[in-house]
Amino acid sequence: MPGAPSTLRADLALAGAAFLFGSTFLVMQDAVEDVEPVPFIVSRFAIGALVLLPLALAQERPSRTIVRDGTAAGVALAAGYVLQTVGLQYTTSSVSAFLTYLLVVFVPLLSAVVLRRPPLPSTMAGVALAVGGLLALTAGAGAGGIGIGRGELLTVGCAVAFAVHILVLGTVARRHDVTALNCTQFTVVAVLLFVPGLVVGGYGFPAEVWWSALYLGVVVSAFAFALQVYGQRRVSPSRTALVLMLEPVFAAVLGWLDGERLGWLGAFGAGLILAGILVSELGPRSPLTERSVSGHAPRDG
Repeated sequence: MPGAPSTLRADLALAGAAFLFGSTFLVMQDAVEDVEPVPFIVSRFAIGALVLLPLALAQERPSRTIVRDGTAAGVALAAGYVLQTVGLQYTTSSVSAFLTYLLVVFVPLLSAVVLRRPPLPSTMAGVALAVGGLLALTAGAGAGGIGIGRGELLTVGCAVAFAVHILVLGTVARRHDVTALNCTQFTVVAVLLFVPGLVVGGYGFPAEVWWSALYLGVVVSAFAFALQVYGQRRVSPSRTALVLMLEPVFAAVLGWLDGERLGWLGAFGAGLILAGILVSELGPRSPLTERSVSGHAPRDG
């Protein structure tokens, strides 16, 4: 069938990106056992920005517009990563991945608020499933769930921040080269959090933490994002989002291999969250939401 090999390559590229994005949860969790979250975030995004800088300058010259748009995106991105990374100190990487991916459900809800339109039936059905999954996932540990605490609440907050980030990108991304915009927002995250990172812990990391920062900054922010862009240019936004749903699945598998266990009720809740995301993705959406979700994955690494 014409186009099938190209579609297969695109799907494989997106699946590869999902795997790399999914690996970030375990890598970040291990790193913040040894250092404070904020300086680690600064380091990984500074590395990511430096990797992208030569390509960004070749694609788009610095301007007041890209600084303004990159700052808006970078502030939301920084908030999301601070909440997520601090949350990883109090919950497991697999739970963090599933809760973070609630952002796909929050996007159409926030979009409905921005556009002053009622949520679509598919959105409400997805929200209902996701909320049920959240309740099951965070049920008491004695009932087979993982319990709800500081880590889970912080991670839900990070999903909201990432949803805001997606909506910002849905507005500004079409004005700029993708690499240049990412380099700008990564730089904003590093600059915005540099002094807080210096205050709360500094940057004297052990060697293994610097290796983690290099992995996230180079392999995830640069290579995984390139795989994502390759795939997105060849398949539809909805197909892109569906393949990228593998991210929390990969994160859960890697967490399981590392000894994490969700419990039967937690696994059921994770499945309901994925079902809610699937329903939200398959349903119709507004043009703004379509543009936003198509570029969501996943928080730009």
